[in-house]
Amino acid sequence: MSLLVVGSLAVDTIETPFDKRERALGGSATYISLAASYFAHGSDIGLVGVVGEDFPEHAWKLFQGKGFDTSGVEVIKGGKTFFWAGKYHYDMNTRDTLTTDLNVFADFKPKVPAKHTSPDYLVLGNIAPSLQLDVINQMKKKPKLIICDTMNFWITGAKDDLMKTLAKVNALVINDGEARLLVDHPSLVVCGHKLQEMLAPDNHRIVIIKKGEHGALLFYDQFIFSAPAYPLEEIFDPTGAGDSFMGGLIGYLTRWETIQYATVKRAVVYGTVLASYCCSKFSTEAIENLSMDQIYRRFRELQSISSFEDEPFRTQKHDSAAGTM
Repeated sequence: MSLLVVGSLAVDTIETPFDKRERALGGSATYISLAASYFAHGSDIGLVGVVGEDFPEHAWKLFQGKGFDTSGVEVIKGGKTFFWAGKYHYDMNTRDTLTTDLNVFADFKPKVPAKHTSPDYLVLGNIAPSLQLDVINQMKKKPKLIICDTMNFWITGAKDDLMKTLAKVNALVINDGEARLLVDHPSLVVCGHKLQEMLAPDNHRIVIIKKGEHGALLFYDQFIFSAPAYPLEEIFDPTGAGDSFMGGLIGYLTRWETIQYATVKRAVVYGTVLASYCCSKFSTEAIENLSMDQIYRRFRELQSISSFEDEPFRTQKHDSAAGTM
């Protein structure tokens, strides 16, 4: 199964109350593809993005080692790669953006290589909705699943383009604040159903609302599934956790070649697993060299802590009888 990932490739400077990393590897396409690679064969993953000549050499080696096809990554001579710097607060749920230098990303126009215009699965990272739509229009064959991400900036500043894009995709991954902003309703259940109505009417309509440390809600056609988050004792860097979630999700779906409800539920949990690993180190450090044993063990742990046994129903008659001697 072929997978095409379109998004940002970046370098980040990240500061937390506990440590700091200068010019670490980042970008939505980076996290998505690395997380997906544990399920999808590396040679089946194509990347589309843009970088400058300063893009880290170790990143190219990492992509090459994973077997990614980077022919869709444009390198601008003399240009500088998209750079972001941020500082996280003590609770790690809030952060301050210190610097955003779009650099070559400011003029990014996705160019999908001919060999990647008929992927089985298409992931559209958090880029301008007009660019997401442009990528969809470059497809020669409709993918089995098109999944996209978005953010507050596009919801408030490019809503018309965003709505056009959503009408072409089957799945949307969004966080709780963005869901409420887009739908203008406080209930996430209402938001989930309303967001489903915005998606393409064919095939399945899948919406996943991320709730950070409180897990995620999956809306699959008429079904709802609540997935827990993995309880981490320490969080070193939450940057890229949402993209790692999406990568684990789509990677698992490509492995099983099906988009049925039971499979998507498991995919959400595997996405949670990859996101939890991402948070355990800085940048992409924690998701570069995982083993499938580590991933599956954490999947089973999540399964264990979120399951419970049914209790025989106690009728009023039984309760009364139990209360008399």
